[in-house]
Amino acid sequence: MDGEQGLSALPHVSETVLKKRKTLRQVKEARTKARNAQRTVRAGSKKEKFKYPESFVREERHKQKDDIRMHRNMKRKNKMYDVPTEHKLAFVIRIRGASGMNQTVRKVLQHLRLHKSYTGVFIFLNDKALDLLRVAEPYITWGYPTLKATRDLIMKRGHAMVDGRRMALSDNAFIENQLGSEGMICMEDLIHEVFTVGTNFKKASEFLWPFKLTAPKEGFRRISKPFREKGDTGNRRDAINALLSQMT
Repeated sequence: MDGEQGLSALPHVSETVLKKRKTLRQVKEARTKARNAQRTVRAGSKKEKFKYPESFVREERHKQKDDIRMHRNMKRKNKMYDVPTEHKLAFVIRIRGASGMNQTVRKVLQHLRLHKSYTGVFIFLNDKALDLLRVAEPYITWGYPTLKATRDLIMKRGHAMVDGRRMALSDNAFIENQLGSEGMICMEDLIHEVFTVGTNFKKASEFLWPFKLTAPKEGFRRISKPFREKGDTGNRRDAINALLSQMT
């Protein structure tokens, strides 16, 4: 008796409604298949972006300028940058794309992990690093971050690189699990190791995924000129902190 009452209590759905639901489901499935097929076709038939002849000439001129610049820099190698000895930490930002880039510059930017515009990394300022910065100067800007700027970068924009994957710095337990063997068990330990360029700086900097920044609100003034000539590239010393406040 109870079973019959339970069956009779089920809501009645008319045959018309059931047919309509089935039709809508079939339409939705067909649209999904068509959309996926279009994506596959687009992915398989991507064509190289059309370039005007003028763009090839412009890129070739940029490459020639890069070659001349690098040749001159090698002659005045020790006169290029006057870096105070108390500064061991620098933050480097890539601010230009790859148009007309010299192959040597491309390799340097890859070595610095600056694969895209508006990405940044912390580096230890030694002679080797200065040589790399000298080569890549027309495509980067850099300077000496303060403790506040370092903390803001890691807290607001920091992500970790774990097995080639980008992962959020979710909590102190995650940092301890990854860097505990190096004496870093919390966010403050990581910040301190980076800012002071400690003995495990290399581990800490490589643990951090290159920072993804936003374009500054006021843009760049003269991206083809060095900062010392009222442009944007190269060493801007302490002025990097004002730029970072706009880009984070």
